[in-house]
Amino acid sequence: MIQIHIHISLTHCIMFLLKAWRSAAFGMYGYLNFTKAGFMEHSKNFKAEDMKVRLDGKNCIVTGANSGIGFATAQDLASRGASVYLLCRSKERGEAALSKIQTETGNQNVYLEVNNAGILENNRITTSEGFELNFAVNVLGTYAMTELMLPLLEKAAPDARVITVSSGGMYTSPLTKDLQFSEGKFDGVMQYARNKRVQVALTEKWAEKYKDKNIAFYAMHPGWAETPGVAKSLPSFSERFSGKLRTWEEGADTIIWLALQPKEKLVPGGFYFDRAAAPKHLPFAATAGSHSIIDSIVEDLRSLSGIPS
Repeated sequence: MIQIHIHISLTHCIMFLLKAWRSAAFGMYGYLNFTKAGFMEHSKNFKAEDMKVRLDGKNCIVTGANSGIGFATAQDLASRGASVYLLCRSKERGEAALSKIQTETGNQNVYLEVNNAGILENNRITTSEGFELNFAVNVLGTYAMTELMLPLLEKAAPDARVITVSSGGMYTSPLTKDLQFSEGKFDGVMQYARNKRVQVALTEKWAEKYKDKNIAFYAMHPGWAETPGVAKSLPSFSERFSGKLRTWEEGADTIIWLALQPKEKLVPGGFYFDRAAAPKHLPFAATAGSHSIIDSIVEDLRSLSGIPS
């Protein structure tokens, strides 16, 4: 007789079930809220007067501005008279976006700089500096750029604000110290979710740390939009939800809204979706307590970026 003994630790069992619950809850919540249908339903509560604001004399920097949500954001800001700086990964695509925005808005105060935007890389790739690529772009780059811009942001106070575009995918992950996914088999989608969770926690920390400098910090997520990035990184998802995803403009809507609203209407360090404050954690997902480690993560980011204390 052959006897097979299977030993499954209680901890591993709980972690497996928790991960499965987070994924299932996120999928259902996302399907009901993040699609084009969700946008159309939520937009019934939008106020047209909120968007009747000009930005003449204001300077706006938009990363990932050559396509998708970034392009829609930059074009809208330029149409309101702002001086807009496009930070794009590709100089060629950036120049094409620059020309199109200038032509369609009539605003010539649009400029191009080369810089990385958000990324979801499914394979583990290490940068020349030795950093895991998703982390380097989504977290370390976001942190370094924001910290280094603080002197300029201070000069622009009290109107200065930083709007970080996160993702609903962060609902599937707690904050973790394993920033570069060194433990376990690499999963690009999970790493992206972790990166986006860090961005939300960082926004909270920045709002608290720099509240006396009159700089506002907000995070948001755009829902599920039909962008080149989604089609490239999540082809099966993009195909499955074809026709149900949001347009670039619908994805960018809350970014623009956050840029236009008086600070008094917004929650410092808040997380927004479809022009309203959104929960940062799904019920029973056991992610809320994880934000307590953000101070330690900030120290790691400061050290890795070489920014002095």
